[in-house]
Amino acid sequence: MVGLHPWQNEINVLSSLSPSMRITENETLSDWQEAARKKLRELLGLAYFHRCEDLFRIENTQKKGCWTETRFVFQTEQGYFVPCIFVKPKKPRSSPPPVMICLQGHSTGMHNSFGITKYPGDRGGEENGDRDFAVQCAKLGLCAVTVEQRCFGECGGTPKPDCYSTAMTAILSGRTLLGGRVWDIGRVIDMLETHFADVCDTDKIYCMGNSGGGTATIYAAAMDTRIKGAIPSCAFCTFVDSIGDKYHCACNYVPGIARYFGMAELCGLIAPRPLTVVTGKTDPIFPSDAAAAEFKLVRDLYYAKAGASDKCAQVIGDGGHRFYKADAWPVFFGMTEK
Repeated sequence: MVGLHPWQNEINVLSSLSPSMRITENETLSDWQEAARKKLRELLGLAYFHRCEDLFRIENTQKKGCWTETRFVFQTEQGYFVPCIFVKPKKPRSSPPPVMICLQGHSTGMHNSFGITKYPGDRGGEENGDRDFAVQCAKLGLCAVTVEQRCFGECGGTPKPDCYSTAMTAILSGRTLLGGRVWDIGRVIDMLETHFADVCDTDKIYCMGNSGGGTATIYAAAMDTRIKGAIPSCAFCTFVDSIGDKYHCACNYVPGIARYFGMAELCGLIAPRPLTVVTGKTDPIFPSDAAAAEFKLVRDLYYAKAGASDKCAQVIGDGGHRFYKADAWPVFFGMTEK
């Protein structure tokens, strides 16, 4: 007798689960978020990350076209440093301007947020898939900060992303690689509040990213309410139809998460803050039909509960696994600038 393939067996188990943290009719959103955020912190292993002296250091400042960029490095855990680039627009959208945290996905690093071709496989200009987030922000009058995420670019991912060993090793100590990325984003916010409050509006800190950057955007915005709005791109779907059914990097997996949360619940932790979910109609690894069904839960269960259904929207771009700036920005600004 030939039985199920082990993977199909696990998919069947995954398909049978209903998120135990899903909000109930009698719960208030604030009470649910408090309990859910506590559980998510546990699953990400954030209790095992510890604050340390930031050792903030500016490396250089340069004027580039319609913006000025300041490269800085700081310590997020003892001995672990994160390079970032802060962008100040020449023509700010407001005074002071909001600031967008820009997160690349599985790529050769944060230089892709500037559309720079640095390594084989990098793409600039029109071939960038609208991933030049920092350039877009500067042209729109926003400040931006690019972050080199763990296992990408200068932080262990040159000349290509290298997540597997780090992700697996983190699990052995109760941590997760995704939790590390969320931790670093929180520490970047600390740097903005401490070192850049004179040039940007730290009450209007937003976060955006595509693919792995979109995943980090969702989790970071779910955990840190200092993020006042989010634009996750090509990272939102059901677990069973995306992370479970398609081949993904190990950094996407959080042990046990599907027993407690669906993507709808993760985004429910962002409510009522503005949320623009970007989906590619033909994205092969985050199927748009499943993403649309899951987004309906975000809107109807969580944003409706908050009385903020107009603060979340799904933008479906006519293409694959990329960002869609012409579709996404007007929707996001329509929510944040009312």
